[in-house]
Amino acid sequence: MAALICGSLAFDTIMTFEGRFAEQILPDQLHILNVSFLVPSLRRDFGGCAGNIAYSLKLLGGEPLPMAMLGSDGGDYLQRLQSLGISEHYVSQVQDTYTAQAMIMTDRDNNQITAFHPGAMMQAHFNRIAPDSAVAVGIIAPDGRDAMLEHAAQFVAAGIPFVFDPGQGLPMFNGEELAQFIEQASWVAVNDYEGKMLCDRTGWTLAEISRKVQGLFVTLGAEGCEVWADGEKTHVPAGVPVQVVDPTGCGDAWRGALLFGLERGWSLDRCAQLGNRMGALKIAQRGPQNYVLDFTPD
Repeated sequence: MAALICGSLAFDTIMTFEGRFAEQILPDQLHILNVSFLVPSLRRDFGGCAGNIAYSLKLLGGEPLPMAMLGSDGGDYLQRLQSLGISEHYVSQVQDTYTAQAMIMTDRDNNQITAFHPGAMMQAHFNRIAPDSAVAVGIIAPDGRDAMLEHAAQFVAAGIPFVFDPGQGLPMFNGEELAQFIEQASWVAVNDYEGKMLCDRTGWTLAEISRKVQGLFVTLGAEGCEVWADGEKTHVPAGVPVQVVDPTGCGDAWRGALLFGLERGWSLDRCAQLGNRMGALKIAQRGPQNYVLDFTPD
């Protein structure tokens, strides 16, 4: 059985700033902010939430089906998917715009500043979800606003349970729209900051949100993960990385593991444990799709 992954395919330009952002930004001068960061290290990676999640799920032995939109420069990404054995059946391409681009700068404390050009992602709503007996589970990851709204409704119409993972796309939606996503979803996955924003905009507590879905996951980075079910919270400890190199894509690696577990009917805690392990594996390597599996999922 497969997992349908709605989200972005993007090219990531990743830069490393050897200092601390906090030491370069003067809080009392934000109204005239004008800063420059020297970044000795720069590279270009394949990224985007759908691509990163699909990479993680494929490593684990799952069958990812990314649904995304590429631009006129997307040929390299299509070849990348083919080389990984990931189906591009649900990937479309438009010729009048660029593929989504993310410019990510990370400081020595693993804080990040990101600039994102959505490009072809803004036409992702032209991809449509239909009933498919081969698809067991889906996920709404950050994507074009219209695509996220329409794909959630299409998942419901197709009878496919899905994870709502708003990520960086959360600010695009008001409280009513976020509440609708939650009501439609089977599971919700956010990090701690997104969880606070989700609560603020909907007016619901995490406990209340967890009673509306089968499970709510709040990732905490190095502190692990909170798993909420029926108003009750369980803490799942973090995996221990060999080294901390680059946090880019850790959340997506986590979500690939989540889909792997959900498709197999695992408990929520067991899904989170695998997610934490995949996040620890990814953070030890640069880039969102450059790590390799060194264990057998069980």
